Amino acid sequence: MTGYVVLGVTAQQPSAVVDHAVRFARHFEAVLVCAHVAEGYYVVAEHADGSVESRPMDSDGPDWDTAVFDADLADRLRVLARAEQVAVEFRQLAGETGRALSRLAEVLDAEMIVVGSRRGGLRASMHEFFSGSVAVHLAHRQPRPLVVIPVTPLPEDTRAPWEQQG
Repeated sequence: MTGYVVLGVTAQQPSAVVDHAVRFARHFEAVLVCAHVAEGYYVVAEHADGSVESRPMDSDGPDWDTAVFDADLADRLRVLARAEQVAVEFRQLAGETGRALSRLAEVLDAEMIVVGSRRGGLRASMHEFFSGSVAVHLAHRQPRPLVVIPVTPLPEDTRAPWEQQG
């Protein structure tokens, strides 16, 4: 393998996002690096491979250990990557999602970053309002190509939020 494709993943990662990222990694003969970001944690140390040691922001919480990549998610992602004969690695990151993915891509000199679009619904809209879109952050604050995979595309006859008159 000659390079890396960084995929931002969530616990409920839609398979379509992973499928596209796997195809990009295969096309670029790259390792697919699946990165999950624990936003309630902060980085204590960063290693040469882009992995981090972290601690929770809430020191009164029950767990004071580094956040760990979810084993079930890793198993699911590993199966999808192996089906296409793509090497896969996992990184548990910490902090603000856009910055963490950007930093990992920089450290690895990744070919690109792949993320899924946000899901619809009130909760997702409120989260994006307060924290901003990861895709928008990445598109404006880092130099690598960014691929945003639609998770729940709008039907053809639906107006997007920016097309609405207000």
